[in-house]
Amino acid sequence: MTILRIIVAVIAGLAVGVLVNMGLIMLGSALIPVPEGVDVTDAESIASSIGLFEPKHFLFPFLAHAVGTLAGATSAWLIGKPQRAPVAYVVGVFFLLGGVVNSFAIPAPVWFTAADLLLAYLPMAWLATMVGQQLAGRSAE
Repeated sequence: MTILRIIVAVIAGLAVGVLVNMGLIMLGSALIPVPEGVDVTDAESIASSIGLFEPKHFLFPFLAHAVGTLAGATSAWLIGKPQRAPVAYVVGVFFLLGGVVNSFAIPAPVWFTAADLLLAYLPMAWLATMVGQQLAGRSAE
């Protein structure tokens, strides 16, 4: 039963994280339009136009990666009893792997790639364990 619960926790965490990520990406596109003539669904278009992107264009992708990982890892932590921290970190590692793949597939400035890979995934999984402990402590009161 424990293994099944862990598997469900990881899958649910990944699903929640992906949904939050996609929601923030869509919100960001609505609030901060991409430069004119750039097709964000085409990596070649992004690569040829990357010089047109300003730092503001990277805000929501970073938030989507960080908050998506935080939401997913927190969800996994809440479900993943008794292996709460490991399932949160497994979700964080899955999202980190996705970030590494994206860093090769979608061109971005080095500063963004470094910040994204170093700050948006494993630190958010760690923060999820802290948030989960706080939530669990409050529910025990």
